[in-house]
Parts: sequence; structure tokens; C-alpha cells
Amino acid sequence: MNQEPNEHQEETPIDVSFTESSGPSPIQTPSRKPKRDKKHPVFLTIVLAAVVGLGAGLGGSWFAITHLGASGNSTTVTYATESGGSKKTSVSSGSSALTETQVAAKAAPSVVEILTEVQSTSSSFFGQSQSYTSEAAGSGVIISADGYIITNNHVIESATSIKVTTYDGTEYTAALVGTDSKSDIAVLKIDATDLTAATIGDSSKIAVGDSAIVIGNPLGTLGGTVTDGIISATSREIVLNNESMELIQTNATINSGNSGGGMFDGSGNLIGIVNAKDSGTTSSGTVIEGIGFAIPINKAMDVAKQLMENGKVTDRATLGVYLQQITQGTQQYSAGLYITSVVSGSGAEKAGLKAYDKIVAADGKDISSYSDLTAVLNKKSIGDTIDLTIERSSKSMDITVTLTGAVETTKTSNTSSIG
Repeated sequence: MNQEPNEHQEETPIDVSFTESSGPSPIQTPSRKPKRDKKHPVFLTIVLAAVVGLGAGLGGSWFAITHLGASGNSTTVTYATESGGSKKTSVSSGSSALTETQVAAKAAPSVVEILTEVQSTSSSFFGQSQSYTSEAAGSGVIISADGYIITNNHVIESATSIKVTTYDGTEYTAALVGTDSKSDIAVLKIDATDLTAATIGDSSKIAVGDSAIVIGNPLGTLGGTVTDGIISATSREIVLNNESMELIQTNATINSGNSGGGMFDGSGNLIGIVNAKDSGTTSSGTVIEGIGFAIPINKAMDVAKQLMENGKVTDRATLGVYLQQITQGTQQYSAGLYITSVVSGSGAEKAGLKAYDKIVAADGKDISSYSDLTAVLNKKSIGDTIDLTIERSSKSMDITVTLTGAVETTKTSNTSSIG
């Protein structure tokens, strides 16, 4: 139970609420743009703006996204992840609105198609190992003329091969520069020059009702597709794969394969990186339509620049603990969020937090899940303090922790479940 956390990783929940699919099946005749597998229509009906599985190699893990509405009610949508120095970038200084045709002409050349392969191994009924390859497709946006591309972490997660196809049809093998699961941002690099980079906008200046134009690779076969709508909300809080995120909401049409693609304003400036879509029906049978999300470009580019310079995010305030969320209580542990181990040298260790402590409140807000805690931590900077209420041996305690940056560790191990 008392374990050292993985290197470079401070808060890692074990999400006992997600369900995994049966996993990808072998690709018999892989091709760059295989036909859709009719055996898996779920990818075409309830998938988010995530990677879209291709050929016979459909698979991955399914996670729930809780969309927190203003009324306090929540709906569940679905998000699929595939069981997968500073550079010059053009920055907008403000310009006149363009027609949709002009926006498409300006922005589309900066959007790319991404195809990934994931190598997996499974055991047969007789105990024999079998290796197979699954494919998935997503989108990305060129952010520098010399080949840096921003996309989503979940588009390239676990990929053993990444191919990028630019607007002119040229295919490149891409290298992974860095990735950050908390923000769902990754940066790729292709060996190219004189590419058309997106003009970076300012997501802090967008307003509800502004134009929103989405360009990406829906279904993994329709690269360069342009859809339009408006900004429905500028900072909608949702929980995505246990991470509380503030995203731009739009009614522009988004489909699986759009993940990592661009959301552009009426002047053709990049204002967001598409990453999610609310889809399906509510419990009462109401069809959900026109609710898509994108990571604000100011946040996305801040992370991307750190990945390009350091290979990781360096300015994130962390508590310095491993956590596990218990969704159903046991005789020994009630439901809630528990510390499984404390990082040596972290603010948590200095404040006296220990393994098996249950976090019940942070800065006066009730905590019952990892996403509850990340919502508080996301508003903090390195050096800030956080006031925690914990339970230890059935006793309540108040502890103030000074937050630090990432603390290097020398041992690695997986966080075990409490049960």
C-alpha cells in the first residue's frame, strides 16, 4: 500500500467507474484508410470527438465525462481513448471578420490528419500469446512552419507509430515531442519546412455568439472537413477522464476523428483544440445534439510551449501524493478519495499527510472524487497553499499544504487499489 509514485507523476487516480471494451482485434489487411467496420457502429453513434478506430482494429477504453451544467444537474457522455526551445508561431493581433469561405481557405492548410498504430499482445484460450495491431485516426494543427503540431494526448496515447498527412496530401512519420494527460495536449514534430502554420488567436477574448469554425478529420477518412457554428459558452466546466477542465462549448458539428483538430474564429485564428462531444440521449430519452468542446488555445499553447522546451509541464502546482478513489465503501474503507502514498520532499510530506488519509474537503469544498480535488488544484500556482480536511483513523484533522512543482522520484511502481 505504501508505495513510491511513478516518476514525474504526482496525482494519479485509479478510476474504478470506467469500463473497458473487449479490446482491439487483429488487423488482417491494414491500409491507411480502411473501410469502417460495421460490427462496431458504436464508434459512429456515441463516440466523442476522439480518435476513431479503423479497420478491424477497433478498440480502446471508454470513459465517462460528466458535464456540469449551470443548474447543477449532470449528464453522462462518452469519450474514447485509443488503447493509444520556443518556436515561432503566428499570433493574431486582431483582424476583421472573414467570410466562412475565406476562413476555410486561410485555416484548412494548417490542419492535418493523424493516423496511429498501437501494438498489443493478448493470450489465447490455450495460453499462447498473440500480437496484433490496431489503428485509429484523429486530427492535429500545425503551430510552426518547421513542423511542430499540436493535438490531443488521447489521440496519440500508447501509439507505436504516428503518421501525419498534411493538407496537400503529403504523408510524414511524426515524432512525439511531449504529452500531458492532465490537459489532454500533445505535441508532434515532422521533418518539414515552409508549412502553413495556424494563426494563434486569443481565447480570452471570445464571447458567446461569436463564430466557431471546426476543421478536422471526422471518421478518420474525411480530412479537411469544415463545419461551422457559434461559441455556446466560453468556459464550461466538465470532467474528462477524471480531470476537471474548463472548455469552450460550441454547436459546430463534431464527430469522432475531429479530436486534436482546430476551432477557428471568424477571422481564421485558432482559438481552441477540439477534444470532446456530448452525444447520445439523456435518461429520459432526449436526444443530445450540438454540444461540442475545445481546449482554449491560450491554455493549449501554454502547455505546448512547455512540452516543446522541456518535454513536460513544469509550472503545474501539485500536492505530491498518489490518490485512489473508492466509489463503493467496504467494511474497512468508506467511499471517498484516499492517499495511497506520499512523494518524498513534496509539500504533502512536509505538511504531514500520510498514506491511508482520506481527503474530505479542500479550501472548504467537499471532496469525494479525484476530479473534485483537481478542480481546486487547477486554480492554484506553485507556492500557494491549500487547506485540507482529512480523516485519519476515524479522526478529523485540518492540514495546510504548500503546493510545489513536480518532485523527481527515484523509484517507480503502480498505485495499488484499496479494497
